[in-house]
Amino acid sequence: MAGIEKYVAIAALGLFAMFAGEVNVFYNYLTSPNVDTEPEAKLLMYISIGAAPGAIMAGTAFVMSKRYGSKQIGSIVLASGIVLFVGMIIANSVLPRIDTNYQIYTVKIVPQVFMGVAVAVMAAGGFLFRTKKRPIKEFF
Repeated sequence: MAGIEKYVAIAALGLFAMFAGEVNVFYNYLTSPNVDTEPEAKLLMYISIGAAPGAIMAGTAFVMSKRYGSKQIGSIVLASGIVLFVGMIIANSVLPRIDTNYQIYTVKIVPQVFMGVAVAVMAAGGFLFRTKKRPIKEFF
């Protein structure tokens, strides 16, 4: 059973879910905005609050548990990647409905970039499933 790695992986799952939710709510708002907004700044804020720390947490959980492999931690990291991937697919499907004034490069590229991040996170989670526990080397 893992110690702190499990909680770090759960934090990554929460941060990715929060990021996917923020992006989807913002993209739905951009379909018919009431107030003029700066989408590039908002997306950068959402990335720095949710996606970047989530990726760091998922990577930390992976590095901490890759030596012994953990199906539990692997499943949490894999679920984190799936949540991010599904959220970005939904955000990508909203893109054609966004007001043309707000269809800038950043708005178009964010879902695709984070789909790639999600694939990497899912691969890390899958790797933890396959890793076998290594024997402890004793030096006597």
